Parts: sequence; structure tokens; C-alpha cells
Amino acid sequence: MTRHLFIIEGGDGSGKATQTKLLAARLRRDGFRVKSVSFPDYDSESSALVRMYLRGDFGTAADAVNPYAASAFYAVDRFASYQTGWKDFLAGGGIVLADRYTTSNMLYQMIKIDDQAERKAYLQWLWDFEFTKMALPVPEKVFLLDVPLAVTERLMARRQGKTGGATGDIHERDRAFLRKCHDAYGELAAQYGWQTVTCTAGGEMKTAEAIHDELYRAVISVLA
Repeated sequence: MTRHLFIIEGGDGSGKATQTKLLAARLRRDGFRVKSVSFPDYDSESSALVRMYLRGDFGTAADAVNPYAASAFYAVDRFASYQTGWKDFLAGGGIVLADRYTTSNMLYQMIKIDDQAERKAYLQWLWDFEFTKMALPVPEKVFLLDVPLAVTERLMARRQGKTGGATGDIHERDRAFLRKCHDAYGELAAQYGWQTVTCTAGGEMKTAEAIHDELYRAVISVLA
């Protein structure tokens, strides 16, 4: 039976949660069986180590925890979600939409590694760890919500301005780290064949509806 696991990936402020919600609703209207998941699963006990890590309990710098240990925190959370929440649904032919997945581990952890050979070894380890050892499903397609760095930085500044101070987890508070993330998205998209969805026009974010239309067309082309 055909199964479909689609990942909605992108940087902070790109609208992953909004686009996942819009896409799920539209596919259901089209008659598809759809389940949405989001990672980390903050409502689950399985995300305890992730929450501690992002809160800074193991160190307040973004690279305070080595990429292998941090990746294991997230992988356990995904394993629990898959086993208890959507394994049977996917196996039964449903469409699962994931707001972040192993793809985010690839990005956020690999940029802690400067040496290209070591970075490649990490990515190979992560793929084997999650998709072979833990037997998590390999996504059929990853859709990257592409937002230029300058726009991302403006969005983050507005988010900070609304709260009147520093916000976010240890990743979001480190602007240099965010810039490294943006640079790495293109590398991963090329290496793993992610499909980009253009989220801006003229240096400004498109409307959520316009982004959704492009994403929807991309997904339907895979389902057709």
C-alpha cells in the first residue's frame, strides 16, 4: 500500500505550522486521509530532554551539546511519536504531514561541525541511526519554505520587539547560529533533493495563502 510522509521544513518565521495546517485542511477537503504531526512534540514526555536542551539546562550556547547527543534527544522524541501516534495510520495508506523531522536535526546539528569530512560522517550517522537503527520512515518528499536571510532576520527582530526583550530557545537567541542555518539549508536541499517553495516576493513575505497555493501544487504533483 502506498504511503506518503511529507515534511514541511524551513527556518524560524517561515510559517511551517501555518502551512502544515492549511495543507492538511485542503487535502482533507480533497478527500485524502491526513494526519499532522510536529516536532519536537512538546506535549509528550518523550520531549523532556529536548526541552531541557533548548531551555539551556545543558549549557546556554547553541553548541553546548555535541551534535550526536543532541540528535539522540530529538530522535527519541520522533520514535515515540511514530510508534504511538501515526505508525499504523501511515502504514494504512494515510498522508502524514510533519512540521520538522529528521531534516531539522540534519541542519541544526551539522552546522556545529566545521570540518566537511566530519560533517559528512555526521549526516551518514544520523541517517543510519534514525532510518535504519530506529526504523523511522524515510520521508517521501521534503518541502523547504525558502525565505532569504535578510527577511528572516527582520521577522526575528519583529518577534523580539513584540515581547520587549530576548526571546526564543538557545538556537533562536544566537543570530550567528541562525545565519549558519540559513546557509546550510541550500546545501541540504541540493544533497537530498528537497523541493523549495518560494515564500517571498520583492523582499517581503508573500501572503500565507499564496505560499499555500505553491506548496499545495507541489504536493499534488507528487500524489498524482
